[in-house]
Amino acid sequence: MSEPQAGQATPAIREADMLIVGGGLSGTLLAMQLLRLPGARRIVLVEPRPELGRGEAYSATQLGHTLNGNAARMSVEPDDPDDLTRWLAAHISDGGWPQADKQLVPVAELFPPRGLFGLYAQQRLAQALQIGTAAGSTLTHVRDAVVDLQTHEQGVTVTLGDGGQWQAAAAVLATGMFPAARTAQRQSSGLNAAALDPWDVEALRGLAVDARVLIIGSGLTMVDALESLHQAGHRGPIQVYSRHGLLPQVRRQPPVWEDFLTLSPQLRSPLQLFRELRRQCRLAQARGIDWQAPLDTVRVHIGRLWSQASDAQRRQFVRHVRPWWESHHHRSPPQGNALLERLLSEGRLTITAASLQGVDAAGGRPRIRLRYRGQAESVWIEGDGLINSTGIEYDWRRVDKPLPVQLLRRGLVQPGNLGLGIAADASGAVLDAASQPAPRLFAMGPPLRGMWWESTAVTDVALQAKALAERLARLV
Repeated sequence: MSEPQAGQATPAIREADMLIVGGGLSGTLLAMQLLRLPGARRIVLVEPRPELGRGEAYSATQLGHTLNGNAARMSVEPDDPDDLTRWLAAHISDGGWPQADKQLVPVAELFPPRGLFGLYAQQRLAQALQIGTAAGSTLTHVRDAVVDLQTHEQGVTVTLGDGGQWQAAAAVLATGMFPAARTAQRQSSGLNAAALDPWDVEALRGLAVDARVLIIGSGLTMVDALESLHQAGHRGPIQVYSRHGLLPQVRRQPPVWEDFLTLSPQLRSPLQLFRELRRQCRLAQARGIDWQAPLDTVRVHIGRLWSQASDAQRRQFVRHVRPWWESHHHRSPPQGNALLERLLSEGRLTITAASLQGVDAAGGRPRIRLRYRGQAESVWIEGDGLINSTGIEYDWRRVDKPLPVQLLRRGLVQPGNLGLGIAADASGAVLDAASQPAPRLFAMGPPLRGMWWESTAVTDVALQAKALAERLARLV
């Protein structure tokens, strides 16, 4: 960023009580909770998108891009798990989402489109703003990106892309997720430069209807890519490659299972948990109950188990268990799974275990170099189109964006456990390079992946937002 020229006035630093960096779901839920608390505060939320509450995840416009959890699991109100169900029922009754009537299931079991969920979050923010306004609080949406951040005795100062600056008593890094398909990466393999956006239906319409499409990654982003291709009218072959060749399981609605982890506090290591979970799933199946029932009870214990595990145990989990955990725990919504199963049955979709070794798009048609699982040599595969569906980039050291680069370079943050996100203490205060907690700089949501492992789901983010808002209210 250039310095002011001679004769030019230095732009005044604008002031706020609280700065929130990022206006996706994380930042929006934090603002919502702050606005509801007693007291008058000037809250500034910096987000380049025109709308708050959507971010990467909930800006989707296709009805087929749905939540991967049903309405009963996705409330933004930590103390009211039925909030989304009631909102959705009222929205459907008022004529919104008419397609819901075709699914013939209770509202609580519906998997809403992600764009519709974004509207729900926006309306809850609007209601909180009415409460805050009555108490003298304000919320300002600054449409820009934070490119730098400094801490000092008075609090925190952020610099925006247009050169403007804001200063506040405290700031929160609510930067959300960095989708690998949309994130410039340092030391990139070149995959993104050659690949199409998995959510950009218009770009995918540029492919021939019978194009041979190559997809890297077989998780939930791949399910979205299949839906995007379907909406684009694609009818050709689709070849999916991932390291383990695992597909997401479909999410069902199993009955309640006994919380075996609460009853067995001695289960602490990932290996112990894995063995007992398998035993519980076999026990459920022997009783004629869906194996997903025991698995779903683990959800509330993940943060505790991850935080108390040793570094060696965490590495063991990531290296040996993570692929199976991701495919069984982060399950596909029924609509997406139905499309996947149909493509498999038609023979149009294949899934192969292989690791990506290189990308070449110089010849006009994308080529990828793969090493098939169990093979020593790699081979080149050519297609008509390429999609990056490798999911989320959690390692800030690989993210080539100004703010993460600056924060890491100056030691204001340090990588989290196993390079996942950034480090913080239990309250969300960011740890600097010397592992000292910042008194007025905090983080929440996906940046705390290394601390809690599961830090991206709506329920996780909602709980963090409420707890962090209460702490921030004591500062401002």
